[in-house]
Amino acid sequence: MKSILETCQEVADIAATKRPLDLFNPNSQQDAIFLSIAKSALDSLLRYGDWQELTKEGVLRTSGKKDKYLMEEFCPDFYSLLNNTIYVKDSNEKLIGAITPQDWMREKYFNETSSDTKFIIQNGMIKFLTPPKDNIKIVFQYRSNIVCYDVTNGYMEKNSITKNTDVPIFDEYLVKLGILWRWLKRNGMDYNEEYNEYEREIKKKFASSLSIKDINLSNMIEDVSSQGVSIYVKTDK
Repeated sequence: MKSILETCQEVADIAATKRPLDLFNPNSQQDAIFLSIAKSALDSLLRYGDWQELTKEGVLRTSGKKDKYLMEEFCPDFYSLLNNTIYVKDSNEKLIGAITPQDWMREKYFNETSSDTKFIIQNGMIKFLTPPKDNIKIVFQYRSNIVCYDVTNGYMEKNSITKNTDVPIFDEYLVKLGILWRWLKRNGMDYNEEYNEYEREIKKKFASSLSIKDINLSNMIEDVSSQGVSIYVKTDK
């Protein structure tokens, strides 16, 4: 695993420019440019899609029959929800969400509600249409905002680069290409070839990360006779 400084130094070698020695040196414009570009490259990768590297499981334990919960209180690195992955673990009931703003207004103000538990994510909060039962465990998968590890501090996850030794969570080659074409563009040089290579690689890498599909284990029946794993599909009573 290469640190962000080592990656920037490799980019400098390819671009035939001076190597950065300390990305956080306040007296070096060259190093400051590399740091800015590196942060931009990681932020772009974070926003690209639901990478396997960023997928985590979150847990919300309801209390006091509240209908609003601040995401950062129980999921501090939350970036976005992976829809259709949220369940009430106590009963394996699947929650419907997140519903559209139109559905939210229609069901809230025109009494067109159903028995399903529904919610929206708004202003950094998860808001239920009606308060869920007290003390139930809701589990879900989400995309975290983590972009690097602090290898000097037990591989602590971080949402921003703060040290030269920080290691990006994403594929090394992708990070290098992302920094390279941005550096060329920043310096008024032709970057089309490097940008096109970056686009090809990011699509290839992202597609490969989607080849491993999640298995829905909600209400799984232990019957592996002919098809391996049988999944119980809940129907309305």
